[in-house]
Amino acid sequence: MSEYRIASIPGDGIGVDVTVEARKVLDAAAARHGFSLRWTEFDWSCERYTQTGSMMPDDGVAQLAAFDGILLGAVGFPGVPDHISLWGLLIPLRRAFQQYVNLRPVRLLPGTTSVLSGRTAEELEMVIVRENSEGEYSAIGGRHNSGRPDEFVLQESVFTRVGVERIIRYAFELARTRTSRVTSATKSNGLIHSMPFWDEIFAEVAAKYPDVESGQMHVDALAARMVQAPDRLDVVVGSNLFGDILSDLAAAVTGGLGMAPSGNINPSGEFPSMFEAVHGSAPDIAGQGIANPVAQILAGAMLLEHLGETVAAQAIRTSVDEVLTAGAELTPDLGGTATTTRLGTAVAEALR
Repeated sequence: MSEYRIASIPGDGIGVDVTVEARKVLDAAAARHGFSLRWTEFDWSCERYTQTGSMMPDDGVAQLAAFDGILLGAVGFPGVPDHISLWGLLIPLRRAFQQYVNLRPVRLLPGTTSVLSGRTAEELEMVIVRENSEGEYSAIGGRHNSGRPDEFVLQESVFTRVGVERIIRYAFELARTRTSRVTSATKSNGLIHSMPFWDEIFAEVAAKYPDVESGQMHVDALAARMVQAPDRLDVVVGSNLFGDILSDLAAAVTGGLGMAPSGNINPSGEFPSMFEAVHGSAPDIAGQGIANPVAQILAGAMLLEHLGETVAAQAIRTSVDEVLTAGAELTPDLGGTATTTRLGTAVAEALR
């Protein structure tokens, strides 16, 4: 029997609530499909920051390096600035473990509705491939003349040939397993250095995949297409900033952030990959037992798939679909009265 060492970082707010249910479902899937998960939980969070002044210990990266995967809840809490939680935990882990792919599949799940009237589930399925290690999310820059009338800031972006080429190539390889269609998000009419560079590399990579239909759109027009004609999109690849924004929009039009999982992927397997729900920590409903655990459960399915346990991963997705279709155990955001625990238990018990 295979055993996988998994690091669990519940984080803050409802991250704690939904991670309990995701672990329940993953353990049930493991027992049914002949492998085991050995969990180690870490209390790294904004709460820890308020107590110690750091989101994680100095050797946090080293502590996680030996794990096969990481399941992250959510981070963020009132009183702790967002840039502290992001740069104190998520970004250091993504970069130290070379998780340069942020993979965000979205689909309209059974029993749910879209804000886009009249759209079917077949029309509302796509995957956003976001560059996750460089781009606009850079620490290079500074604030000058603070407090003076001529105060200004500089915020630099970093685009490397290696970084841009590998994320675009990943998108094309993924497209070959789907509908063989890739759309690149650009803004080369406004960003005159980084985006023409991105576009040139996209064209170079596209030429090596003649079997894959490809095109590029300015990110604002692409956002409009996501709303007006989502069925014309399948694999969308974008920079760190563009991918971040577009993936949240894609989740919003396919049922909401509470239904969307994501993976921070190290494709080589040299370092652990990290999986999380797209939604935030929602501290206003934390601990009330009403948070929707579906996104975190599906993030767990992505974790299993990444580990090679594809049958178990698909079993979880099928179980989620069946529970949502039945409609008996839905949390309030889905129009039901079930608790977080009841929905998680229903998914675990529906596994085959």
